[in-house]
Amino acid sequence: MKPFAYVRAGSLQEAADAFTARPGARYLAGGTNLMDLMKLGVEQPEALIDVSRLPLDTVEELPDGSLRVGATVRNSDLAAHPVVRDRYPALSRALLAGASGQLRNVATTGGNLLQRTRCPYFQDVTKPCNKRSPGSGCGALEGVHRDHAVLGHSEHCVATHPSDMAVALAALDARVELYGPGGARTVPAARFHRLPGDHPERDTEILPGELVTGVVLPALTAGLPSAYRKARDRASYAFALASTAAVLEVTDGAVSHAGIAFGGVAHRPWRARRAEEALLGATPTRAAFEEAVDLELSAARPLRDNAYKVDLVRNVAVDVLAGLASRTPDRV
Repeated sequence: MKPFAYVRAGSLQEAADAFTARPGARYLAGGTNLMDLMKLGVEQPEALIDVSRLPLDTVEELPDGSLRVGATVRNSDLAAHPVVRDRYPALSRALLAGASGQLRNVATTGGNLLQRTRCPYFQDVTKPCNKRSPGSGCGALEGVHRDHAVLGHSEHCVATHPSDMAVALAALDARVELYGPGGARTVPAARFHRLPGDHPERDTEILPGELVTGVVLPALTAGLPSAYRKARDRASYAFALASTAAVLEVTDGAVSHAGIAFGGVAHRPWRARRAEEALLGATPTRAAFEEAVDLELSAARPLRDNAYKVDLVRNVAVDVLAGLASRTPDRV
């Protein structure tokens, strides 16, 4: 047992101050990922700052039509929320596709965003991993990498991000709210997570001491047809081999808005910007979706044993988009 201090924060400022005063601290809410990593020896925080009792557990409709989700809202509660199910169905489906019911009852919105990769080299402290121990190498690069990235990886890391929820948030143009020593700020969900580059140990754009306080779902995508689909090795309790979240709007017979994100294929939820641009103004046919997705996947760099992911995410994405097109009302 490695000793650590425990602090229960009574306010956001208390949490930020406690973190600043204790180098190596970690914020604790649901703890479903952090506790596992502590047991494995991957995380060895000097202090845990408990933020689970801060007033961040509500879902609130804002005057501009957007929806604010507090960071400690449980995944199960968010998936079942009537406004989320009605206006942002891709998010509800993504949440229900993740983990088990028991874990969803404990896991939080902020914690879901901050969960770390399930790469076995990262989780095994006896193996080389630049994400866990910078400079030690990437064991997966020439090792076991069937489940790893085909987009955006580097010579330093080929891990994938495990969240389903984050993929839906990226496609829906959500924003992540943060609070820290420098005050409050927001970051687009699609840019919240980082590609590995030369620093795979940095998962997100969070600055030292910052805390996720909430997520804002915009009015722009509220009510638009959206969907999430996940391909995995078994029907439940498995991380995505490839997934797609998509939002589609059709006006006068042409695509007027498309938001597309892939999961399970990159270090972060992969916002398919090239595919989105190719679809704007196009007739929403299966051929158009195939062409747009192929354009996006032209950047793929599969590894020795995971080239199957390119075809898998292509098929999932095209099917999701075609399904949305078949039930998307044509707006005039």
